[in-house]
Formats: sequence, C-alpha cells, structure tokens
Amino acid sequence: MKESAYKSYDELPLFLNAETVAKVLGVSPSSGYELMHEQDFPVLIIGSRMVVPKEKFVK
Repeated sequence: MKESAYKSYDELPLFLNAETVAKVLGVSPSSGYELMHEQDFPVLIIGSRMVVPKEKFVK
C-alpha cells in the first residue's frame, strides 16, 4: 500500500477525482476508478466526469 500524498483532509480539494481518491487512500489509480464505480460510493456525475465531494468522502 502506498503512503497518502495528503497529510490532512484540509489539504484536499472540494471535489476529488479518481486519481485524488487513489492518492488519499494510498491505492493504485485503477483501484480508485473501481471504487468510484461502486454503487454506494458518493459520486457526482458532472457531464462525463465523476467526482466525489470532499465532505462526503471524509464521512
């Protein structure tokens, strides 16, 4: 498992993409994409992009 690139949740952007989710969790980018496609993961679809609101991710 990789070490997270972020040291505090305050450093996170307001919306996280799959790459950022992977960095925070210390997993591979492909695992971040897979997680965001899970039905109960709090994803917003904006156009063709999938993002996770920071406050929902922290919960």
